[in-house]
Amino acid sequence: MPDAVTTDGGYVELFVEFGHALRAADLPIGTDDVMAFCEAVVHLDPTDILDLYWAGRTSLVSKRDHIPVYDNVFRQFFLDEKPTAPDDPRTVLKSSANGQSVLQIPDSETERPGGGNDEEVQLGFMASPVDVVRTKRFNDCTDTELAALRRIMATIRLTPPRRRTRRIRPERAGRRLHMRRMAQESMRRHGDPIEFVFSERRRKVRPLVLLLDVSGSMSDYSRNLLQFAYSARRSAGRVEVFCFGTRLTRITKQLDRRRPDEAMARAAEQVFDWDGGTRIGDSLDTFVRRWARRGLTRGGIVVICSDGLDRGDPEVLDRAMSQLDRLCHRIVWLNPHRGDDHDRPLTSMAMIVAEPYIDDVQSGHNLASLEEFARALPALR
Repeated sequence: MPDAVTTDGGYVELFVEFGHALRAADLPIGTDDVMAFCEAVVHLDPTDILDLYWAGRTSLVSKRDHIPVYDNVFRQFFLDEKPTAPDDPRTVLKSSANGQSVLQIPDSETERPGGGNDEEVQLGFMASPVDVVRTKRFNDCTDTELAALRRIMATIRLTPPRRRTRRIRPERAGRRLHMRRMAQESMRRHGDPIEFVFSERRRKVRPLVLLLDVSGSMSDYSRNLLQFAYSARRSAGRVEVFCFGTRLTRITKQLDRRRPDEAMARAAEQVFDWDGGTRIGDSLDTFVRRWARRGLTRGGIVVICSDGLDRGDPEVLDRAMSQLDRLCHRIVWLNPHRGDDHDRPLTSMAMIVAEPYIDDVQSGHNLASLEEFARALPALR
């Protein structure tokens, strides 16, 4: 886990934003201090709240008077708590995973790293064991757990699959000779023998299109799936994001913001049918006519995130799915109602109509399922 801090830009961005938050609270935080904080976390577990607390306190706090301010900013940034009085050093979080989990910010005078009762500090995404919260359904999480999950979700990096193109490039080793390059090199040397030059087809990243259902029946999952789409947009270049309820809305540009909260707010302003009805067929038909036919999905992966509860005409959905199947490379459907039971049949009308055109069905009901999808994505060639 510590190695991920140095290679994954998501954690680094998170810690840099924490430095900005401290600076906004009038603490004298410089670039060198933030770099020292990031280097300290390299040797620790970035998902451990105590490790983060002490790494920041030892590298970002230079005066005793700054500790209460640091504690308040730390709580607000990593735990999404409301500001507390400077003389209140403890924060109690209740986790539904184990009934009562106490997260104790160490006292600035009496406690030191390694002291205290470690059994009372449970982290899981800042409040309960990591594995428990990772496999917990989004609709069963508390507001505190959801806020922490979204911060961790911001570190997920999607890697869309690559496809071979018709263009070739020279390689030092391979199975096929690059005859044209070898002839050119031979002519430059007046026919003298040259070394073998091999050829390899160039690879191009497949476009990734995310279609998110933001209707009322998806209200427990849509906010987290939108955060996942934001992470996908940040990590891969050719990613397009659309939302739909009763109509289709493109929000790709709204997600091009550095701060996740700002991106989420702009996306919410753009979508007028949030938490409304659902017309999957009409929305997909609009997507096919306005976007897919113009080449947006050519050779790409289309991911539909929906529970399949549709009030529209099944014939419209069937026609749209049939056309979309011909215009893209793969269609993946994330249905939160599937849960962890991969053998569970999905009986909603939309899923029955769309099933012949779907290449893979996954759940997307918790963080673990989204991580599983991210790992499986590069193999969808």
